Amino acid sequence: MSNTNFFNILIINGRPGSGKSEIIDFLKKTPLEERIEKFHVGEMEEFDDFPILWDAFESDDIFEKHGKERLISNSTFTYKGKTLNGYVFKDKFYWNFLIEKLCLNYSKRLRDEPNYHGKTTAIIEFARGSEHGGWAEAYPYLSDEVLKNASTLYINVPWEESLRKNKQRARPDQEDSILHHSLEDEKMEMIYKESDWEEFSSKDPNHLLVRGQKVPYVVFENVPDKTTDQPPELGPYLQEVLGKLWKTKNC
Repeated sequence: MSNTNFFNILIINGRPGSGKSEIIDFLKKTPLEERIEKFHVGEMEEFDDFPILWDAFESDDIFEKHGKERLISNSTFTYKGKTLNGYVFKDKFYWNFLIEKLCLNYSKRLRDEPNYHGKTTAIIEFARGSEHGGWAEAYPYLSDEVLKNASTLYINVPWEESLRKNKQRARPDQEDSILHHSLEDEKMEMIYKESDWEEFSSKDPNHLLVRGQKVPYVVFENVPDKTTDQPPELGPYLQEVLGKLWKTKNC
């Protein structure tokens, strides 16, 4: 059963460091009634591919520690002729595996709780860069079940701002943290400098066209920065942007 007051699924996309996690954190801290009224977000459940990704890296570390082959990732990568430390997937298909894994987890929630969307907005978060296929590669791996229920909030920052904020949020020994994980500069450049968002979203000003389905979307312009440390302007601007998305969804 769906609701008429809030999004069933809100997909939050953007480059690393764009402000995705900060917006989710802000929404989580907003009281439920206010959150529904202002932002059209109900009780929240997060489906984020980062914990799945990081678990794969840690599992491979354990295999390697005991003299076994790493199964999914390498612990070094080559960029511009240099070998550097940092995890990368052996097969870029794993990025698409992550999308299907998120959809599988979502489908199990619907199976176990038939009235799931009577109270809950599922938040699906992921980042993609052109190096591993971009948004045009990722979205077709979303299930029909997700696509028909989803609306997308894209947080737009230029590459330079993404790099700056990726460095800013880093905390030593918190590489597994949702809010504080960060990538090496070279890996950021290799994977995320180029983005196909503008091309992917250009076919329609209000909808992403994916496998014959139309997913409403809106862009949150995050320059100047409206998300770091949750400044006063974050709430009103997010209300404006999600209000526009809500109208698009229901028109």
